[in-house]
Amino acid sequence: MLKRLLTAACLCLVANPAFASFDEAIDTTMKPVAAWVSSIIFMTVPLGGMDVPLIIIWLMAIGIFSSFFFGFINLRYFGLAIQLLQGKYQSTDRKGEISNWQALSTSLSGTVGLGNIAGVAVAISIGGPSATVWMILMGFLGMTTKFLECALGVKYRQIDAQGSASGGPMYYINRGLSDRGLPKLGRFLAVFFAVCCIGGSIGGGNMFQANQTYQMYLRVAGEGSYFADKGWLFGVGLAILTALAVVGGIRSIAKISEKIFPLMAGLYLAMSFYVIGVNISALPAALGSIFGGLFDTGAVAGGIIGAMIAGVKRAVFSNEAGCGSAPITHAAVKSDSHITQGLIAMLNPFIDTVIICTATALVIAVTGVYTGSEGMAGVELTARAFATAGEWTIYWLGLTVFLFAYSTLISWYYLGEKAFTYLAGNRAGFIIGFKVFYCLCVVVGCAAKLSNVIDFTDALFFAMAIPNVFVLYIMAPEIKRDLKSYLAELKVKKNAV
Repeated sequence: MLKRLLTAACLCLVANPAFASFDEAIDTTMKPVAAWVSSIIFMTVPLGGMDVPLIIIWLMAIGIFSSFFFGFINLRYFGLAIQLLQGKYQSTDRKGEISNWQALSTSLSGTVGLGNIAGVAVAISIGGPSATVWMILMGFLGMTTKFLECALGVKYRQIDAQGSASGGPMYYINRGLSDRGLPKLGRFLAVFFAVCCIGGSIGGGNMFQANQTYQMYLRVAGEGSYFADKGWLFGVGLAILTALAVVGGIRSIAKISEKIFPLMAGLYLAMSFYVIGVNISALPAALGSIFGGLFDTGAVAGGIIGAMIAGVKRAVFSNEAGCGSAPITHAAVKSDSHITQGLIAMLNPFIDTVIICTATALVIAVTGVYTGSEGMAGVELTARAFATAGEWTIYWLGLTVFLFAYSTLISWYYLGEKAFTYLAGNRAGFIIGFKVFYCLCVVVGCAAKLSNVIDFTDALFFAMAIPNVFVLYIMAPEIKRDLKSYLAELKVKKNAV
């Protein structure tokens, strides 16, 4: 029923000859709004010869703070996080909807995306190969931020009588500030976050991913392909695939994500290692270029900016640490401890940034395509690097881009749904309506040119970090006490074995 309704609505929308002028009218109308909001969210200050958005400094600061405040648990308890991911030291009677691995893979499906392909290229274009080291550093700092926000997400989640879990910054912002005598501020910031999360899911998590999937298809199939002038029809197919995944909520999304993520990550890493192997003779020189200019101003700026704003404004850090997206997903996990989930969530930035982004950086470095790449977009530069191993790699990269984008599409649906139901209520009719609307936006993303609309929703996505990070500072001591108690109890468990 949902599929038939979706298809009919899509056809009615995009088959209209006035659609092209209609989407242009919408985009033109949104231009001043997008410019105004972006000017606020992306307000810049000069740093290292570059204009750096304050929102980036805001996110950097929480990564540095949390890493020192928690004593670099990202390094000290890395091994423990892997053991917990496997289910060790946890009871069999745990409340929630999805497993540890499903929660991590769904979270990774939402963060591992086009930023890992295009964003790394932007970083190296700005600061050279040495930007790679700074990206890795920011990934390590993001691990502790992810621990903090995901631990809060699970601690303050709500589970209804049917066993459905709801959580995330909306909940811990509201309750955390209310418990500290600031109920009005808590309600306002929670609503502000939810509104921004919905906008981020529709724009960056949906329409941008759909549009880039279609553009990558055209790159692979060529301008003379059947779908070359039928973006709407391509969008209908992608929307139906999205609907089939999201119709069952987080459980069906998690089941698909736990299969897609290893596949897409494996494909991409295998292709990266192949290209590096083909260019193995250039590896020593590439490593030298990475570490040789480590403290150049351009490298520092390029690494930090490129890792955070993949393709100018594309994704914070590529792993979204501090934005509050992952806590929504991890709140649905079957867990007997919020600290357990926080530690498991630390693995997200490591896999996303330290492993996958580094693989991209090495491919670009060993092929040397970053030299003379002025004016080349991020994904084009990465595609050019892979093409040095053979033109056939465009097909492999095209499949990877599709999997990256599709996994992001379905993961961000859940984030948008939870933010929507926080505001509108958890009614079945509302949820179905949001599903249909979200899938229609997939079609619009493929068929329309709504650059200003996407810029506007990008700004809302980054704005999620404003209330979230603010509350993370306030609630960090609470989680630090919980961590201390958890480690003491864990020590007793280990001694009892």
